[in-house]
Amino acid sequence: MNISEFDYDLPENLIAQMPADKRENSRMLVLNRFDKSILDKHFFDFTDYFDENDILVLNDTKVIPARLFGTKDTGAKIEVFLLEAQSEGSNLWSCLIKPSKRVKPDTVITICDDLKAIPLKRLEDDGEWLVELQYNGDLFEILHKVGNIPLPPYIERKIQSEEQREFDTVRYQTVYAKDEGSVAAPTAGLHFTKEILQKLENKGVEIAYVTLNVGLGTFRPVKCENILDHKMHSETFEITKENADKINNAKAQGKRLTAIGTTSVRTLETAYQKYGCIKACKDHSELFIYPPYEFKIVDRLLTNFHLPKSTLLMLVSAFAGKEFIFNAYKHAVDSEYRFFSYGDCMLIL
Repeated sequence: MNISEFDYDLPENLIAQMPADKRENSRMLVLNRFDKSILDKHFFDFTDYFDENDILVLNDTKVIPARLFGTKDTGAKIEVFLLEAQSEGSNLWSCLIKPSKRVKPDTVITICDDLKAIPLKRLEDDGEWLVELQYNGDLFEILHKVGNIPLPPYIERKIQSEEQREFDTVRYQTVYAKDEGSVAAPTAGLHFTKEILQKLENKGVEIAYVTLNVGLGTFRPVKCENILDHKMHSETFEITKENADKINNAKAQGKRLTAIGTTSVRTLETAYQKYGCIKACKDHSELFIYPPYEFKIVDRLLTNFHLPKSTLLMLVSAFAGKEFIFNAYKHAVDSEYRFFSYGDCMLIL
């Protein structure tokens, strides 16, 4: 399958630079896979599509303030973007460094009095470095003081004020975020409010959570011509026994399972492929979903609009059918929906 099959034209003005004024005011395109209908709604209509026969699965990962700005002893400014700790609690991290040409192994980059980053060696993946973090105190407390929320590169505004920094700290995070570890938000969840979650529970909808730490690999474009040559970056996930039991019991009762976001899809489908059920586990997902993948456990999907040639666009094409998805994307472009992380969403029934 050629990568060009997953390309589409998107006017630059449709790439959302800011979220909707209120989370629930985002527009929502509703697709029905069976009758191929397309409806224009808003996210505050989401609850109309669910009742006691449904279970939602949400990714409760929390975005860390992974974007750090420091200086070398020469005064040169360096950006360090934390990607993933080598192991839980480790001070060795894979990072992106800009400008990468200005650093050599053992260069000391001072972020603040309590945090320094020392590049040790280049890694094989697209300009990544293995970096040692030297710090006094709790790393995550330091990051929350000096780090910035890592907005995607297509959000072009620069964080220029404390007010903007605080805004993105809130809005580029789901209201149910709990476990820190992601460098990108599970963006389908950004539309939810606590009130909508409560309204769903009042209707008898079950809600379960999984945790997948979203890495940059999820969003990186596929660079090989034949998509079968693409290798997914590994991402860690966890499912607790309480949530595994809730999901398995709901499926045994014949309930419809709606995954909130592609990260929830990959977590669930990976677990089911490995264990034949949703099992309590800590594991890694390298699952690459593209047509004609057959979904084992997910019945419905809420997702944002994705970048051309991305693995996420391939996943939704597998879920709803490539032709139907591209028709829906054309409708969204013609109707001036807002695209990508801070944009609108799509509910696939």
